[in-house]
Amino acid sequence: MSRDHWEKESGNWAAWARRPGFDAYWKYSPAFFELVPPPLNRTLEVGCGEGRVSRDLAARGHRVTAIDASPTLIRLANDADQSGAYLQSDAAALPFAAESFDLVVFFNSLMDLDDMEGSVREAARVLHHGGKLCASVTHPLADAGRFVSHDPDPEFVIEGSYLGDRRWLEVPTERDGMRMNFAGWAYSLEAYFIALEKAGFMVQAVREPRPPDQAVDGSPSENRWRRIPMFLMWSAVRP
Repeated sequence: MSRDHWEKESGNWAAWARRPGFDAYWKYSPAFFELVPPPLNRTLEVGCGEGRVSRDLAARGHRVTAIDASPTLIRLANDADQSGAYLQSDAAALPFAAESFDLVVFFNSLMDLDDMEGSVREAARVLHHGGKLCASVTHPLADAGRFVSHDPDPEFVIEGSYLGDRRWLEVPTERDGMRMNFAGWAYSLEAYFIALEKAGFMVQAVREPRPPDQAVDGSPSENRWRRIPMFLMWSAVRP
């Protein structure tokens, strides 16, 4: 389901992601890169999309291999970075030998994978002992509910239950002439960390970053995310 969706939305996503300063990546990615360790030998990004995270990792000295299930997104990533290594692959069946990488990155992709647990397990398989996994996801709390209005200080309401089985979410979004149909799986915080536990990871750091001060312009859409975290980020090690 996720693979077909992101293939269908690939053109919209590339335009959205590549517009400078447009989406939350530009505000929140610095907090994520603070969790990323210095480059060693090989870094793998899983669910690379059109490639912006891989390009930013490479700019920080990482030797990056990146995979995505969408053939169009892989083509777009290759077109934007012809020196990179971008491969079409299933995240739960990686085409790499065991202990091939020092770092695996999932930047806002774990919630888009149909087999989240299998993908975390594969990440553990391809990591060296002592290797790290760094991830960002839409915060499970943000996925569970919604702000009831566009007022400056709206209520945040969870309808139904936060706990229970994963849910498929679709969020059509239009802003400044750009259109994007976001979709993916909503998991609880426990579900992510059970997947890490089963794969043998030990969590080292967890972050719920607030928008940086310079990004808060007084608008309701910015200030509300000082109350409810938009993203959950962590780093974990394969002992």
